[in-house]
Amino acid sequence: MAIEIPVKSPVLVDYGRARVTNASVGGRRLRIIDDLPIEVVSYVKALDGASYTRTERARDDVNPSFRHLVSELPIQGLLRDPIYTLTARTIQDFAEGLPYRPYRAYTNAVSFGDVQLTHTDGAPGSNELTSLWYLCERWEPDWGGETLFYDGDTGVALAVPPRPGRLVLFDGAITHAGRTPSRTCFEVRYTFAIKWERVPVRA
Repeated sequence: MAIEIPVKSPVLVDYGRARVTNASVGGRRLRIIDDLPIEVVSYVKALDGASYTRTERARDDVNPSFRHLVSELPIQGLLRDPIYTLTARTIQDFAEGLPYRPYRAYTNAVSFGDVQLTHTDGAPGSNELTSLWYLCERWEPDWGGETLFYDGDTGVALAVPPRPGRLVLFDGAITHAGRTPSRTCFEVRYTFAIKWERVPVRA
C-alpha cells in the first residue's frame, strides 16, 4: 500500500561540508554525495545485529540459487529513522522539487562468494529513483565491492566504490550491478537502498 508523504516546496539542501559529484550514464542522471552528517558506526553496529534472509536476487530470469542476504525495513519504520529525513531532502533536490515517496527500503548484506548480477530498479519511463547508502566503517580499494553503472551495450560507464557514509542517487532505469567483495575482504558489504516513486499530481 502506498503511503502519502507530505510534499514540501522545493528547497536547496544545505550540503555543508559534503562533496557532491554529478554524473550522467546514458543520458540518465546520477549523483554521488560524500561526507553527509550521519552516524555510520551506529548504523553498522545495528546492521551487524539485524535479521537477514537469503531471498534477494537481482533478476527473475536467473538461477534461484543466486540469492544474497537482505533485511527489509517497513516503510513506517523508515519514516521514523533519522536517515530518512536526510535522504528525502537529497532526493527532493535531485528530483528538482518533483514529489517522490519511498515504496521499499532494505539492506543488502554481501560477502565474498555471493553472486551479484546486472539489473535495473525501474523500467524506462517509470520515473523511479534509487538512493543507495554505503554503510561501512572503512573500505579498502583492494576489497572491490564497487557498484558498476552500464551505458547500454557499451559496457561500464561508471564505477562507484564503497566509502563510509557515501550516498548515491540515480535514475532507477540505469542498468547497474553491485560487485561482491574480493577474497582479501573479511567485512560484509552493507548497502541500504530506498526506492522512490513519483507521486501522482492530482488535477
